[in-house]
Amino acid sequence: MRVSVSCMIAAATWACVTALPASAEDQSALVQRGAYLVEGPLSCGNCHNTRDKDGKFIPGMEFAGGFHLVDPNFDVYMANITPDKETGIGTWSDEEIIRAIREGKDKEGKIIFPPMPVPAYNSMSDDDVKAVVAYLHTIKPVRNEVKESKWNIPQEAMPPAKGLPVPPKTDTVAYGGYIVNSLAECLVCHSSPDAHGIPDVAHKMGAGGFEITLAPGVNMRASNITSDKDTGIGNWSDADIKKAITDGLTPTGGHLSPPMPYSFYKNMTAEDLDAVVAYIRTVPPIKNQVERTDFQKKAFP
Repeated sequence: MRVSVSCMIAAATWACVTALPASAEDQSALVQRGAYLVEGPLSCGNCHNTRDKDGKFIPGMEFAGGFHLVDPNFDVYMANITPDKETGIGTWSDEEIIRAIREGKDKEGKIIFPPMPVPAYNSMSDDDVKAVVAYLHTIKPVRNEVKESKWNIPQEAMPPAKGLPVPPKTDTVAYGGYIVNSLAECLVCHSSPDAHGIPDVAHKMGAGGFEITLAPGVNMRASNITSDKDTGIGNWSDADIKKAITDGLTPTGGHLSPPMPYSFYKNMTAEDLDAVVAYIRTVPPIKNQVERTDFQKKAFP
């Protein structure tokens, strides 16, 4: 079979075109999506921003790490995820950052979770995790040496991520489920603990009661966000749920506790918030009364 010279030239030209790097417009869109995810549903700064002794974010130290969380299972200092080459992730490849996010292994292969919700991020799409990395490359490098973290429990990395695409926005519940389960990790905190103190998403999804230690003597329990009308949010309107997510306020004016990152969720689009509410409405009711912790007078953002 003969192949014309014109066909070979066309094929070679197409191969070159498809091998070209993404356009500036494509890269800009990727960074913009990453900025939305990091500053919105992923709320990365909620843990990775540096805080003062009162729990307030320190201006100019965004993503520089050092926030200290103590738990019976670990004693963790949040990592510096700025592009600083000596104390941050400035020497990490894109693949190494992606592996850390979705599998929980650092540059040297050390397992770095919990409390980072890697099991949730394991189902983050390829496009979204690449967008996150693209945005992290653009933030200001900050030199901030963070203390070494320690774990008192056996650790195991997550399997390689499948990288499935984001569900279409037209399937509101499925799309909301992706935001809740793969980005905002809501059910990681809001599910009741099992016998080992681990959130039992399989059997007690959204039932609340998981205890988090924010600082010595500062403990909180995550609320029941199932559709149970007596102990959950079954009687809340859509507007009530959105107000809790974005403003940290209950229908009666109670203040939600950190680490609920409502200051970040406030950046979410109306479409994404609608999808989150639609999915949360599908969480089966579980009767579980959780004693509220009101942080109205606390300094945490």
